[in-house]
Order: sequence, then C-alpha cells, then structure tokens
Amino acid sequence: MNKTALYDKHVSLGAKMVPFAGFDMPVQYTGVTEEHLAVREKVGIFDVSHMGQFFVEGPSAKDLLQFVGTNNVTALESGKAQYTCMPNGNGGIVDDLIVYRMNEEKYFVVVNASNIEKDWNHISKHNEKFGAKLTNASQEMSLIAVQGPKANETLQKLTDINLADVPYYHFTVGEIAGVKDVIISNTGYTGSGGFEIYFKNDSAVKIWEALTEAGEEFGLIPCGLASRDTLRLEKGFCLYGNDIDDTTSPLEAGLGWITKFDKDFVDKERFAKQKEDGITKKLVGFEMQERAIPRHDYPVVDAEGNTIGRVTSGTMSPMKSVGIGLAYVDKPHFAVDSEIFIQIRNKNIPAKVVKTPFV
Repeated sequence: MNKTALYDKHVSLGAKMVPFAGFDMPVQYTGVTEEHLAVREKVGIFDVSHMGQFFVEGPSAKDLLQFVGTNNVTALESGKAQYTCMPNGNGGIVDDLIVYRMNEEKYFVVVNASNIEKDWNHISKHNEKFGAKLTNASQEMSLIAVQGPKANETLQKLTDINLADVPYYHFTVGEIAGVKDVIISNTGYTGSGGFEIYFKNDSAVKIWEALTEAGEEFGLIPCGLASRDTLRLEKGFCLYGNDIDDTTSPLEAGLGWITKFDKDFVDKERFAKQKEDGITKKLVGFEMQERAIPRHDYPVVDAEGNTIGRVTSGTMSPMKSVGIGLAYVDKPHFAVDSEIFIQIRNKNIPAKVVKTPFV
C-alpha cells in the first residue's frame, strides 16, 4: 500500500484507515455525519494526496488536451481551471479530471487516484502525434482540500494573497504558511466552497498543522473519504467507477455541458450521433419515498417489477435525513417526478426522480 505524506498524522489523530486506490487512506475520524456537517456548516480539511497530478507542457500542450478531453481548452485563460472528461475511443469515459492553465504552454492536470496509470498511458498514447512534454508528478505532490463556509477565512490567515480575488474554478500560485510555490485553487468536490492546495510532499505536515491551528476558532475538523463521498453525492457530483466509467458516455452521465462539439476530440462523431438520435438511458437523481438506504448496484425497477436500471451511488443524506442516490434508468423513466422503485433485499421500495443537487 502507498502512503501519503500525512499517513502518520492521520494515525496519530485516530483515523480509521482503509485501502483505497492503492493507498492507505483515512475513511473517517470522529464519524461520517459529524464530518459531513462540519463541512456544510463550518470547515473541514481532507487529505486527498492520492489524486494524480500531471504537467503537460510545450507548444502542442493545448492541442493534446483539446483532443483527449471533451471540454474546450481554448476557453481557458492563465489562472483558470476547467472540469472535463476523457473519452476512451469506444464511447465510454477513461476518467474525469480538472485541467489548470498555468500559462500558454504549461498545463496542470489532476486525475483520479484509481486511474493514474490508465490516464497516463491514455494521454501518452495520443501524445505520440502531438509531442508535448509530459511529467507525472503524482508521487511528489500532496493535496489538501479545505472545504466549507469558513474555509476562506481559515486559509486567509496563512497567506497574504487576497483569496476573495480568486473566483470559483480559478487558481493562483503563492505562499501558504511560509511554504512557497503552492497552487491555491478555488475548487473542491463537496459543494460547500473552499480551496484545494497543491505542494511538495515535504511541506504536507507543516501545512496540515497550520490549517488545523488556523481553523480551530471556526470549528475545523479533519475529514475522511466517507464524508467526502456523502458530500459530493448530495450535490449530484459523479464519482468515477460508480457513476461514470468506460461503459458510460458523457451525454448519458449528464455531462453534455462539458462536451463541446465546436472542436475535434476523441469520440466526437459517436457522441454527436448520440446527441442527434437521443439517449436511451440517463443518470438521474432520486429520493426514496420510504425510509430506506439505496446502495451501489441495487436494481431499479418499474411498477410492474421490470428492471429499468441500476443504482450507481446511494446514501442516507445527512442534511435531508432521506435516502438519496444516482442511477442509470431507461427512457422514459428518467423524466423528473417519474416514479421508480429500488429493489432492496427483494422488496421494491418506491422512489422519485428529482433534479440534482439534492441539497
């Protein structure tokens, strides 16, 4: 198992450690609900250093990223970030990722931990005709997410950069807690606002401890992967391996908004035809109509008991105290307010298709 630079810190704080994407990671500290509510109402910090980081550089860097991703990289200015996904050439998704434009010829790419090798190989394969300089910095960098309504106030105590001048999905490079050359990004996967900060591994403990001290007055607590999952699900954010994978298209996953047809990219013609013909299944949000918790891979059925889909993510929402989930369902059942049923232990429990985010 790989360990992040903060592994010993997590153990000393009493975190429950579990294997995840080849790393020993903290799944929770004091409890999922407490950590979840801290991020929604105050501030929490997450070690997400298991994520992958690549640098793509050179005159052809933009053209490479433009071709392998669905979003339009030409829309990026220096200091701006963009959510995108990479099609696999067969109509599915290699990964979803964030692309940061450092300057005209240098981009920073953040990928999912479980896909680092796969993504690297995929980008490298397509780079054979572009010739950009690729650097895999995943083993050298750490990532801490500071999330919640008090995240900005917490982080602001540790930097001279005016964080109010860094809009959503923008970033800057500066000093945090005396550590220089930190990428400070107004992003996160919790839906509660905040920053993600990237830096060299040898500064991880120093920055973690500085954040802990700075956030004490705001009720900051360390948070694990379990609460990160419930937080992202309440906002309807996709999780790779659950809600999107090599068999799902961006249009089916509700990611048409990051699929731009005014440029050339992998699977463009396939997705354009899918858009023209219409999709036959779609990822939707649903709420249970009785007290029950939906889970990954539970069958979705119609009123007659016919299978019409499957649950990809599910939980009991800490904010709403109701079972919520995402599921792929067949047409026409994916319309909002459609009645569907989730099969739980051979019982068909009623649910309703709803708009996301749930919270």
